[in-house]
Amino acid sequence: MSLLFRRVLCVVLLGMSAGAVAAPATLESGEVARRLRTIPAEHPRLFLPRGAEAELNRQIAAHPVMTRLRAELLAEANRELRSEPVLHEKIGRRLLDKSRTALSRVLHLGLAWRLTGEKKYLERARAELVAVAKFSDWNPSHFLDVAEMTAAVGVGYDWLYAALDEPTRKLLREAIVEKGLKASLKANSWTKARNNWNQVCNGGMTVGALAVAETDGDLAAQMIARAVNTVPVSMHEYVPDGAYPEGPGYWGYGTTYNVILISALQSALGTDFGLAQQPGFLATADYYLHVTGPSGYYFNYSDCGRGGQGVAPAMFWFAAQRKDPYLLWSEWEKVSGSGEREARRSGRSSRGGRDRTAPLLLLWMNPNQPEPVRPTARSWTAAGPNPVAFHRSSWEPSASFVAIKGGSPSLNHAHMDVGAFVMDADGQRWADDLGMQDYNSLETKGVKLWDKGQDAQRWQIFRLGTSAHNVLMVDGQQQRVEGDARIIAARDGRTVVDLSTVYKGQLAQARRGVVLQADRSVRVQDEVQATGKAATVRWAMVTQAEVTVSGPGQATLAQAGRKLAFRVLEPAGAQVKVYPTDPPPSALDHRNPGTRMIGFEVRVPAGTPQRLVIDLVPGSVAGAAAKEVVPLSQW
Repeated sequence: MSLLFRRVLCVVLLGMSAGAVAAPATLESGEVARRLRTIPAEHPRLFLPRGAEAELNRQIAAHPVMTRLRAELLAEANRELRSEPVLHEKIGRRLLDKSRTALSRVLHLGLAWRLTGEKKYLERARAELVAVAKFSDWNPSHFLDVAEMTAAVGVGYDWLYAALDEPTRKLLREAIVEKGLKASLKANSWTKARNNWNQVCNGGMTVGALAVAETDGDLAAQMIARAVNTVPVSMHEYVPDGAYPEGPGYWGYGTTYNVILISALQSALGTDFGLAQQPGFLATADYYLHVTGPSGYYFNYSDCGRGGQGVAPAMFWFAAQRKDPYLLWSEWEKVSGSGEREARRSGRSSRGGRDRTAPLLLLWMNPNQPEPVRPTARSWTAAGPNPVAFHRSSWEPSASFVAIKGGSPSLNHAHMDVGAFVMDADGQRWADDLGMQDYNSLETKGVKLWDKGQDAQRWQIFRLGTSAHNVLMVDGQQQRVEGDARIIAARDGRTVVDLSTVYKGQLAQARRGVVLQADRSVRVQDEVQATGKAATVRWAMVTQAEVTVSGPGQATLAQAGRKLAFRVLEPAGAQVKVYPTDPPPSALDHRNPGTRMIGFEVRVPAGTPQRLVIDLVPGSVAGAAAKEVVPLSQW
């Protein structure tokens, strides 16, 4: 069965299982134009309507967390007063960092002005807007840059409108229309994309369109109708359970812009045309809650960094929409000040100011939001294009945690990490992931980073290929790009993934199971069978811990005053090795200081089954005896 056929079948079945909500009927631009003509020709209309400042200030004064967020907003705005407007300077082929800086400044300075009335914020925001409006273009060859700049100027034009003179309004309005909206009529392949590009570009165009709706109504209607009709293509990737195929890092990008799109429509038009109710979308808040381990680090599969991204403003929107008090369990400590120690330890920011969209948190947060309750679910499993499962012993910082994924290397931003897992215990990340490598560092050296063929250069980059991930490697070969691994069992803190298609031609069969055992230890169990020829299978995992091999099948990992026992139960007598990760094998690769891999190799005779069973035992439970090994078929 081909990968394409399996994917089509999966989409059909998922659509049938989720079918309570269908995609919105095609929205005609004429209908949008009629709606636009009914809204008042006044500003602001985006996110925080005209005249709502006084009520927001009252809510802030009555809510300690919102008071703290307001102080952080003003601190960031004050820092920006000393900055110079961005210049049209690209990094490689991208202007994206300038677009993001402009958006951050406009949101922070603009909201600071609206809440305080202090003209210093207005003047600095205006200077930023005028500077970027005078750019020759917003780099349409990489349209994400245009999308984020259009969002920046759209919000600025709308929020500052009453204080701008007519020449400045005209300058900003023409920039939105010519460099943003009309540019999207020529460069719009992203409307068919099933990834973050669709969400970000439609989000940016919608913000810009709503900002100029009274002067450019037909064009605005065209942009909005296109967004409502095409963003469900990417939103379908949340079906059925809410997992985000591109990983948690890109969740923060694509999902936040999806929320910006919906929130902009709701605030300006009073409707989102059913987008928020798309199958799996509201459920994605559970994905983001569970994807961060007790250590404070993501399960950072695909192109994703190890650490969290600070506060996620979109989670406050989801919490307000769903009224589920547990969704903000992890976010709350970042905004309330209660998690400073954990934030410093894990490299996260405990304040909203680092995120360019952080000011929206004050607008999305439920002002009656009580302190969140502890989540009750300790396991969460999701199907979809890139299935994942998360298991934890509790919601305490010292809990044990294991996460595993299936999927395919062919997915957007994917690595050769199918079957990869991470593991936390006693406040530490023990089984790790090296994360992504900066795109520009590779593109400027001529690497064809986005070619996904089996022999593509992408897979020769150490952090992206098979050898650097917590997966099986067979005879030194890469995983198969066309492979597609599904979760075939998930219950009681355990998950089994069928990896056979990812090792097609290398193994006759491959399955991996992970289980979080009652004593908080984690078992990783692989069951493979060789093809008609013998195979050498390497089992390995990345760690930042110091490794001491103490004998056949035995090693001790140590970091931050904690220990973890590494025990190979099968095959008996395995020779545990430490594999270097730094320096990496090529000059193209980033360094990986302080990391290494621990594992072993086993020779599997032709046609023979082989089981590999590893227990990862936290030091806090190190005296526990190994549990009986049970076949995956009985899990």
